[in-house]
Amino acid sequence: MSAALIEAKASWTRGEVPVGAVVVSPSGMIVSRAGNRTREYSDPTAHAEMLALRAACAANGSERLPDHSLFVTLEPCPMCAAAIAAARIKVLYYAASDPKSGGVAHGARIFSHAQCHHRPDVFEGLMEQDASDLLKRFFAERRA
Repeated sequence: MSAALIEAKASWTRGEVPVGAVVVSPSGMIVSRAGNRTREYSDPTAHAEMLALRAACAANGSERLPDHSLFVTLEPCPMCAAAIAAARIKVLYYAASDPKSGGVAHGARIFSHAQCHHRPDVFEGLMEQDASDLLKRFFAERRA
């Protein structure tokens, strides 16, 4: 999660919402890492999770990442949760919950739907305070 937080901080420096994601192989190696780039790319799908999944799939030569783990600093939105399921991620770790826009434990709860063909193991709260503080500082600065 530390590597994902580094990506989140880099997102902030680019003027993006500070969310970072890291895909880790079964052997524990970081396969890909990304931070939000929606504004930079003028792409509403350029969330940290989507970019990290795309890069990991490209590196793996497959649209699926079985036995891989994904570390994200914020609860994935419904779009990202659906992509995580489609990629067959084995374990999802996320730091801060997102009651407003989350798609895992809140809102759409993608992995609970009957249409969801793959459900990763989900662990929340890993380095939650660090991720939450980063997001709160970012939005407080924007409102000032």
